[in-house]
Amino acid sequence: MISTTHPVTIDQGDLDITVDLHGEKGHPFLLLHGGGGPQTVAPFAQLLAEQRPARVFAPVHPGFGGTARPDWLTDVTTLAKAYIRLLDVLGLEDVAVVGNSIGGWIAAEIAALGSDRITSVTLINAVGIDVPGHPVADTFPLTPVELSRLSFHDPSKFRFDPSALSDEQRAVMAGNRAALQIYSGPDDMADPTLRERLAKARVPTLVAWGESDQIVDADYGRAYAAAIPDARFELLPGTGHMPQAETPGQLLPVVWDFADAHATNRPTH
Repeated sequence: MISTTHPVTIDQGDLDITVDLHGEKGHPFLLLHGGGGPQTVAPFAQLLAEQRPARVFAPVHPGFGGTARPDWLTDVTTLAKAYIRLLDVLGLEDVAVVGNSIGGWIAAEIAALGSDRITSVTLINAVGIDVPGHPVADTFPLTPVELSRLSFHDPSKFRFDPSALSDEQRAVMAGNRAALQIYSGPDDMADPTLRERLAKARVPTLVAWGESDQIVDADYGRAYAAAIPDARFELLPGTGHMPQAETPGQLLPVVWDFADAHATNRPTH
């Protein structure tokens, strides 16, 4: 993995975006992490780069992982605009955008905004829209054990001992949590305008969903797919809110095959 920082300018201001790159050649992926931070997608990024001809660009959302967040960057739509600009800065084309949880929300915003550099979008257990009767769970007051029970099909495999954390790790986690609260906005992890804007999206979109997710249930995922023209919904059995962490071997061909099918320049297998 190579980590680099790139200055990006959008209408709202200037910011630096740290990007972790996995792989040296192949189909470019923009992989967007969820509220747990960049470590929730790093092993999957490496797996994808090792097992497929892929270059995986995994940005750290400003404010996460100990990075700085400018005061003006307070919402997902603005962050999505910054990532579209990042693709310009990196000179990438034929990009497959993949996002989990709030990273899926950012990916959905990218789909709604549109970019000629993007050829597909995959939303993995994404938040971001309002679905009556299917609220996103309020995770902020939960203990790590309670959060694990909602997040995983088999929580016993993901035991977490907060007492084992160093002071530095605690500070990073606190920063991640503060950034997530800011980006999530006043509407419980949703933007009331997103569903209407997604109706105009034209990029091929896959909505993949861990069947055991108790943070955002499968019917929420089906509603997400229904909001996007011609989007495909795929249910992933035996996994929860973070399939890339819990069942990466199951998720990898789903993500790759969809991206590969819509690639403009098909990689050599």
